Amino acid sequence: MDGTMGLRGLLCMYVVPLLALQAMPAQGSPTDRPKGSEKRQAVNTAVDGVIIRNLKVNCKVTSRFAHCVITSQVVNSADEAKEVAFDVEIPKTAFISDFAITADGQAFVGDIKDKVTAWKQYRKAAISGENAGLVRASGRTMEQFSINLIVGPRSKATFRLTYEEVLKRKLTQYDLVIKVKPKQLVDHFEIDVDIFEPQGISKLDAQASFLPKQLATQIIKKSFSGKKGHVLFRPTVGQQQSCPTCSTSLLNGDFRVTYDVNRDKPCDLLVTNNHFAHFFAPQNLTNLNKNLVFVIDISTSMQGQKVQQTKEALLKILGDMRPGDYFDLVLFGSGVQSWKGSLVPASAANLQAARDFVQRFTLEGSTNLNGGLLQGIEILNKAQGSLPEVSNHASILIMLTDGEPTEGVTDRSQILKNVRNAIRGKFPLYNLGFGQNVDFNFLEVMSMENNGRAQRIYEDHDATQQLQGFYDQVATPLLVDVELQYPQDAVSALTQHRHKQYYEGSEIVVAGRVADHKLSSFKADVQAHGEGQEFKTTCLVDEEEMKKLLQERGHMLENHIKRLWAYLTIQELLAKRMKLEGEEKANLTAKALQMSLAYQFVTPLTSMTIRGMEDKDGLKPIIDKPPEDSQPLEMLGHRKTFMLSASQPSPTRPSSNVMQLPSQVTGVDTDPHFIIHVPQKEDTLCFNINEEPGVVLSLVQDPDTGFSVNGQLIGNNARSPGQHEGTYFGRLGIANPATGFQLEVTPQNIMLNPRSGGPVFSWRDQALLRQDEVVVAINRKKSLVVSVEDRGTFEVVLHRVWKGSHQDFLGFYVLDSHQMSRRTHGLLGQFFHPFDYKVSDLHPGSDPTKTDATMVVKNHRLTVTRGSQKDYSKDPRHGAEVTCWFVHNNGAGLIDGIHTDYIVPDIF
Repeated sequence: MDGTMGLRGLLCMYVVPLLALQAMPAQGSPTDRPKGSEKRQAVNTAVDGVIIRNLKVNCKVTSRFAHCVITSQVVNSADEAKEVAFDVEIPKTAFISDFAITADGQAFVGDIKDKVTAWKQYRKAAISGENAGLVRASGRTMEQFSINLIVGPRSKATFRLTYEEVLKRKLTQYDLVIKVKPKQLVDHFEIDVDIFEPQGISKLDAQASFLPKQLATQIIKKSFSGKKGHVLFRPTVGQQQSCPTCSTSLLNGDFRVTYDVNRDKPCDLLVTNNHFAHFFAPQNLTNLNKNLVFVIDISTSMQGQKVQQTKEALLKILGDMRPGDYFDLVLFGSGVQSWKGSLVPASAANLQAARDFVQRFTLEGSTNLNGGLLQGIEILNKAQGSLPEVSNHASILIMLTDGEPTEGVTDRSQILKNVRNAIRGKFPLYNLGFGQNVDFNFLEVMSMENNGRAQRIYEDHDATQQLQGFYDQVATPLLVDVELQYPQDAVSALTQHRHKQYYEGSEIVVAGRVADHKLSSFKADVQAHGEGQEFKTTCLVDEEEMKKLLQERGHMLENHIKRLWAYLTIQELLAKRMKLEGEEKANLTAKALQMSLAYQFVTPLTSMTIRGMEDKDGLKPIIDKPPEDSQPLEMLGHRKTFMLSASQPSPTRPSSNVMQLPSQVTGVDTDPHFIIHVPQKEDTLCFNINEEPGVVLSLVQDPDTGFSVNGQLIGNNARSPGQHEGTYFGRLGIANPATGFQLEVTPQNIMLNPRSGGPVFSWRDQALLRQDEVVVAINRKKSLVVSVEDRGTFEVVLHRVWKGSHQDFLGFYVLDSHQMSRRTHGLLGQFFHPFDYKVSDLHPGSDPTKTDATMVVKNHRLTVTRGSQKDYSKDPRHGAEVTCWFVHNNGAGLIDGIHTDYIVPDIF
């Protein structure tokens, strides 16, 4: 599968493309041995006749904003239909922005709508408890999506999933982790990561945990210079084999890309397209000492491995405390106890005494969470008032629990109020929820209300490392009370620009809008408290540098800065609404929804449906953002299977689960032959239009929306003297005036919005483009598909011809038109809605090999001839024969008016 795509993780990004095939390995004749793997035997890469022809992960990172595309092409080489499953995992913090399936030349693309609207059509599935389409589940750091498809015999399907997110810096680097698990050998496997960072890249590395070190060094290509970095991983089939004679794959694990940027300045300020992004990560600051209190749940539910792992993590953390730090420990079960009851310095003696205390404490009773937290807060508050030596330290409160409050104050709203009133914004509270039995939303809200964040600790063998890993992120505060300030009359829609603390190895990112007339004078002032002094700096926009950056990265930089702002804004709105009720919550929800739709993100407020795919109940597959506690994939119930060809599923498949695609052959191709599919008659009509080269014909015109498709004829340069002047479509114009969309297609180029200097693509490109409600999918060297909201889907087929025969030309096909208005017209558009005709009096024609007949249509009596034309929509090279009734004389009597009525002055 080819495509364009857009990462992250613990400040890193994960993409997990798994193409799981529901089939057993097949035995067959070996393929050619891959170049460079002579010692490995060639193997059959098919599993039960199904081949993953391509599996590509393409990530483009621009100024921390990652746009990733996973593309996979599956080929069914068997003589019967096969079922495959496309499984992908993406980071929980990422937003899906596109999904498309292409099968037999037909594209099925995702529509993102508000969740209420999208789910109205799934009432039946919800009532019956079925999963209406894509199975979705949430894991530790990933969200998994799976769709099962029937791929017809000797046919193929291509999947393309796009998601986006902002990379966060953690422990001095950005991590991009791609979990690789194709489950079989792949003919063409590729991971391609392109990084552009205006500050310049200071380090770049890539590792594959599943490969022997020597082999990884040989086949992972990585380079960086200045602002650009590149990583390419393209193993041959031989390099994928787990042994020289094996048909199993080594590719099962993490592919990790890590990088960081230069920190020559304390901050970097980018302004483009009336949006800005401000990256703040000053270096060479003196560490702040910290006042640290751990509040630990010791209720009986913590028994066993959980308490053992908690103790191991605490012992390790105590070993990492610095001499200038102060600390205490608070335990809560049915009651509350503290180790010292006040902060003490992290001296060797105190640390040893604390270790002894940790090793000795035992579990007791229920969960007095409120009491434990208030005790920890009191210790920090008291120290700030009575111990002058700690007043300038960075105070931090970390609480760990595995359950819900069951002792003392148990009302959650009251606990939130008590904690908020006790802390009063003076220091951050970090909540760690251990296991699945915690009310994680409650912990999240509490942390957010108190300048911190919550993190789930998963019950697993590495829980100790999870606890230690969280502590490492906050172990070294450098600044407190950080405020990033911008000219009030210049900015709007700012993301969070006040932070309680800034930690070593992290980064603060602020984005917003900039007024037109303030671009040249825009700046950012930063104020904070550091070790023993105030911290102040001013960040200015380097206009000359911005011009160079735009020349280097162009539209991608502009687009990514704008989408970075949208991503951060939506994330913050979704977080804030958790703390609110009533009208305030409704207003924030409406704003987050509006932005999710405007920027086409699948968020908790939106869902994506797959246009053009339905089962017998009219249900479509749907993509949702799963809740935090959704079940693992294998525990979910019934999965639906979708049919992606006209072939019947194998007898073992339950037909009630199969989605079938409509068979559409309405279109125009070659000289130019018009083919009109009449589904209610299960028949096809044909006619030709004979006009001069240069003439532009109206093919589709919807007066209700303004949508139009016009085509310009070209001649046959290679015709012999006296030969018929053949004409073909050499230029198509597709326009949607409601959104300002224009697409000009020729056999050489594809131009988006040509009259406003839009981008130009060649037929060698593979791309998925979206402008408002229009999606364009370019299928390299073959065709492109244009989908317009819910109204219609159209295909342009490229015909390359032998040099000297005649010019390259285009075909145009209508894949779906049932939502076009009833007033739609044009040589094709007038046939989008039902019409009637009758054929009678079949008899031999002037050509004895063909049958003539009388057709009554639109109050006209016509003589028609039974013949055939070719439909190239599924096979642009060879085409498929379509039997039809041919209407003579430029379609006279069948088309409304005469053919010259459809001549227009321009393709737009």
